[in-house]
Amino acid sequence: MLDTYADRWALVTGASSGIGAEFARKLASLGMHLVLAARRTDRMEEIATELDTRHGTKTRVIRSDLSESGAGRKLFEQIAAENIDIELLINNSGFGEVGTIEDADPQRVLDMVQVNIAALTELTYCCLPSMLERGHGGVINVASVAAFQPVAYMGAYSASKAYVLHFSEALWAEAREKGVTVMAMCPGPTSTEFFDNAGVPNWLKKHSSHSVEYVVKTALKSLEKKRNYSVAGWKNYLLSFGPRLARRRTVVSQSMRYFRPVPKQHAKKE
Repeated sequence: MLDTYADRWALVTGASSGIGAEFARKLASLGMHLVLAARRTDRMEEIATELDTRHGTKTRVIRSDLSESGAGRKLFEQIAAENIDIELLINNSGFGEVGTIEDADPQRVLDMVQVNIAALTELTYCCLPSMLERGHGGVINVASVAAFQPVAYMGAYSASKAYVLHFSEALWAEAREKGVTVMAMCPGPTSTEFFDNAGVPNWLKKHSSHSVEYVVKTALKSLEKKRNYSVAGWKNYLLSFGPRLARRRTVVSQSMRYFRPVPKQHAKKE
């Protein structure tokens, strides 16, 4: 299946680092041309130069802030205006936030919902119709092993990834008979900037994780097999079944030990 992607275009969001950047490198090595979308243009330009040097594929860099309402459609329209047909959509852009209820920033949580859910949904529905009409194409929506259970101190994040998992599986069932695969990618802890940006720096130093190379390789193999979801690593795969067997209150209570944040000192109200 992946061989058919040569000389076709992929759109990768969140492409400036981590999993998104690795998807760009791997897909370029397979002969795909790339539209890279993220906020950090300088990093994407570096990746574009690297891909051109190594593989000679075309790369289009577009600055896009998917936390803005309607940014997904705007990005799609920019691409369509250049007569680029997207064969493979990688909805990788997203972020998390670790903290207590008291310390939560409501606006940042809403921005997370916008990126993790709204923009992903918008881009998926924008790109799928032409794929279905052609009878080939694929979508990888990046979820998480957190999609399989509620996670304390990351309530909105784990809920957003549960949406991505269910949304993707539903579309997989609809699209598969028309030659298009929609898959949820569910990595566990991965060596990226995610945890530092989520407010728990050095978390990865205390826990095992997978490399971005392994996670992306697993996802593309699963896409080739036309699976509805993919979990990187046998341990994460087994853990994804745990919430189905235990009581729900037990599952979420046990999750508290993973990300218990240090409480912030709040000024007393007069």
